[in-house]
Amino acid sequence: MWTLKELEREIDDIRGRINQHRRELKEYFVQRSEEVDLATVCACAQEPLLLVGPPGTAKSDLVVKFVESLGLGEGDYFEYMLTKFTEPSEILGPIDIDQLKQGRFIRRTKAKLPEARVAFLDEIFKSNSAILNTLLTIVNERKFYQDGAPVPVALRMLFAATNDIPEQSELDALADRFVLKVETRPVKDTHFTELIDAGIMNEVYRATEQRPWARGTASFDDFLKMKRFMDLTFGAGGHGSADREQWFPTPVFAEFRRIVRTLETEDKVFISDRKLVKLYKVIRTRAFLFHGGAVRSDDLSLLGYSGNRRQELGVVQDKARALLGLDGQPALSGAMPRRRALKDAATPQQ
Repeated sequence: MWTLKELEREIDDIRGRINQHRRELKEYFVQRSEEVDLATVCACAQEPLLLVGPPGTAKSDLVVKFVESLGLGEGDYFEYMLTKFTEPSEILGPIDIDQLKQGRFIRRTKAKLPEARVAFLDEIFKSNSAILNTLLTIVNERKFYQDGAPVPVALRMLFAATNDIPEQSELDALADRFVLKVETRPVKDTHFTELIDAGIMNEVYRATEQRPWARGTASFDDFLKMKRFMDLTFGAGGHGSADREQWFPTPVFAEFRRIVRTLETEDKVFISDRKLVKLYKVIRTRAFLFHGGAVRSDDLSLLGYSGNRRQELGVVQDKARALLGLDGQPALSGAMPRRRALKDAATPQQ
């Protein structure tokens, strides 16, 4: 595994490749910059991303193009549409009959979720309780059970999509695992011509089996190295406050706390202790990826994607952006807030 010293020598090049990768990917979509940026940040942090929106709003297309652009090997990607009739064998693999005859409950996981490094689960909330319980363990603990014993999964990036987030208490735990959720809204009313032009080209690419987005600008290893670098940086000081003291300026951290409390008290958004820590992690990752320094107040725009219910998503995003003074600016643009008086405390790279 890579050491911090090894990664420091190439991390600027890795950042450059990943940022170029996300810029190139945006060329193949109309008004999906926000979603591409979120997918990139989540992939770097190895946190799952949930895309929420009606059919036909490029949810699966975005994930597929993102995955194809990484140049994964055979068996590294798993994709499945879930229903209430989906059985665990469809996700985890069938029971090995020979092992069963010997009294062991072992699944054959080849080409299934446990062996995939990247996965896309469509209509994730339509799955039954057996699938949900399995997914909770895989998403949160990165393991599943073979013959009663925990076995690590290969999963590093998880994307999921849904038309809606059902208001059922048994789904709350799974929804909470998705630290960031983004709405994919139709764009035809505002970008009619651009949508037609881009859509026709996508049809051409599909018919002629072209994948121009798979340029190889950034590799899967680049994302793994970014995650490894961030993990090592988080622990570089030897204690929990070291990262915050170096990379999260006090005024920005106070803003972080204020927005979280405002969302909880005014908008009744539930942010669990686990989710709060994950939000810190993705905010730090965004800051390093986008501008290579300490967290700025515009990096806190990720808090706008922390809603849980479908009806919360737009409200929370608008509230977070208003509190940050980002109204009228493109989401996740990296632009500085209009009213921001907080000095950018970018720290020289370690």
